[in-house]
Amino acid sequence: MDIFPPLTGFYAAIATDTRIGASHISIYMALLQQWNITGGNNPIKIERALIMKAAKINARQTYNKCINQLQEYGYIIYEPCSNQFETSVIHLKNIEMKT
Repeated sequence: MDIFPPLTGFYAAIATDTRIGASHISIYMALLQQWNITGGNNPIKIERALIMKAAKINARQTYNKCINQLQEYGYIIYEPCSNQFETSVIHLKNIEMKT
């Protein structure tokens, strides 16, 4: 029985994707947790500092690189916000929107 399909789906997708490393997985897990605690709504609003903290990533450069690569590889859609006082938006692909 699969009690959390988004997690299972992500791990199935990355099983053969050699481009994905530990930092990508850590950030995706932090995004998935944010999605989960905000009620399963997709897209989710994120704050970079909170995602970095949850993912245990200290370097902003690593965070930016991995977020952009997750988008490039087709796992997320990233809508960055240029205003530091507003939140960016992430669409987790292959996760059903809550109705």
